[in-house]
Amino acid sequence: MAVEIKTCGPGDAALWDDYVLRAPRGTIFHRFGWRNIIASVYGYDAIQLMALQDNIPVGVLPLFDIRSPLLGRSLIATAFTVGGGVLSENVDACEALCREAEKIGCRRRVKYVEIRSEAAGAAGWIPKTERYASFELSLIGDADDALKAVPRKRRAEVRKALEFQKNGRLSIRFDGSVDEFYELYAVAMRNHGTPVFPKKYVAALVTEWPEDVEISIVESDGAAIVALLTFYDGINARPYFIGARQNTRGLRAQEFAYWMTMRRAAERGCTNFDFGRSKIDTGPYKFKKLWGCEPNTLTYQYKLLVANTLPDVNPNNPKFELFSNTWKKLPMPIANFVGPFLAPNFP
Repeated sequence: MAVEIKTCGPGDAALWDDYVLRAPRGTIFHRFGWRNIIASVYGYDAIQLMALQDNIPVGVLPLFDIRSPLLGRSLIATAFTVGGGVLSENVDACEALCREAEKIGCRRRVKYVEIRSEAAGAAGWIPKTERYASFELSLIGDADDALKAVPRKRRAEVRKALEFQKNGRLSIRFDGSVDEFYELYAVAMRNHGTPVFPKKYVAALVTEWPEDVEISIVESDGAAIVALLTFYDGINARPYFIGARQNTRGLRAQEFAYWMTMRRAAERGCTNFDFGRSKIDTGPYKFKKLWGCEPNTLTYQYKLLVANTLPDVNPNNPKFELFSNTWKKLPMPIANFVGPFLAPNFP
């Protein structure tokens, strides 16, 4: 049976999300709401493609038309996330969606189309193994059994954090505000040499999915020292953004934040804890491995149209290394003012 490709509008949101929620590989990064978030925060257009057979959805592809002054124009699924891409169990639908994305890219004269999933594109698409790996951990309902399952070194760190909690040095609450999160996250991004996204991006996430986005705040002596934003996505808990003050290591505050969020996720019925992606062999990469996770190297799909080479947007690229090192030295008021103007260039 032939596959028909439909471009979806706001009136198709319910149909789209119903398909995503039922799809075995559907994630929050495929949801229709990104259309509202990315349009309101960054002003980029969405082209949300749905594959139909006999008027029944059999696949979706959430594309965004990125017009970056620094990097040029591209189509990305899903921009400003670590995932998205083609969602379908139907080979014909996958190929038809990729072909349609290619046609749209040609009409819009973009440099390339990028699909952030391992699902194979059509003929002529190039898979690129990224410098990033993802990490997932199965959640155990019983807290004692879960702690025993954590590797010895990390388990010792968690126990130290729990001792600090018992002594009143650490506490956590799950009702953090956008302002509390952003203050800590902006510092972390500056320290990593990366422009921070606008605060309204966090606000848009919370507004779009109030039941599925949660901000956790770890406090010590009454002061917020760690902020963690987590997506709750079906059986998956996805701690997605974390910011911490530099003096938190001695208190094992980040270990505490992740452990307490794991326990909260298990209580909510989640069975999988997705740490998200980290650049291979960096500090965050090693931190996540110590929880007992096996890294899964990410592969994305590209169709070059105007461009002759695959994009290489990362701080280790000599083109960006000097910029990143300079950014780390900026005073926070300057980094917080300029960062949101630059962030739309790095989807």
